[in-house]
Amino acid sequence: MRVLGVDPGLTRCGVGVVEGVAGRPLTMIGVGVVRTPSDAELGDRLVAIEQGIEQWLDEHSPGYVAVERVFAQHNVRTVMGTAQASAVAMLCAARRGIPVALHTPSEVKAAVTGSGRADKAQIGAMVTRLLRLDAPPKPADAADALALAICHIWRAPAQNRLQQAVAAHRTSGASRTPGVPGASRTSGAAGAPRTTGTPGTPRTLKGRTA
Repeated sequence: MRVLGVDPGLTRCGVGVVEGVAGRPLTMIGVGVVRTPSDAELGDRLVAIEQGIEQWLDEHSPGYVAVERVFAQHNVRTVMGTAQASAVAMLCAARRGIPVALHTPSEVKAAVTGSGRADKAQIGAMVTRLLRLDAPPKPADAADALALAICHIWRAPAQNRLQQAVAAHRTSGASRTPGVPGASRTSGAAGAPRTTGTPGTPRTLKGRTA
């Protein structure tokens, strides 16, 4: 499995490619940052991010793209820029038919370090250890992108099993005969015994009273 992790941002958009499967040593294929000048127009910055991500997709041909899920922050301007860069990354992947997965920061931290409250230094140290690197990737956005890719590789098998279970449950539910749950399938009123003849009249058998 080859995954492109994207840590979205307008000024620095971290990107990192990791290859491997859960339970085995992982390999870093590439890591870097797509930068845009802070004084450029917003549209031009988004185009630059798109071009940068497209270049990474062309060069490394990942099978999946993992993007950090945007969450609320006190700085509205920052979260808006992050959301816009995130949308560009998802657009680039969707245009090529590459599956996109969103992972929250706490989810990534817990997967890589074991703690959902880990700081940037801890993430960088664990990424360095897991990928057997000589030093933590710089800047921190690059390390975060690799952490996203690692998180997806490790969690993808469980997510796939969950999706398969949900799909199987929906299929089995659709195949059942529609009706009111618990109601007996009778030609009479619900709950009423099936009888022949006129209600209240004794049934007869070969002309004798039963």
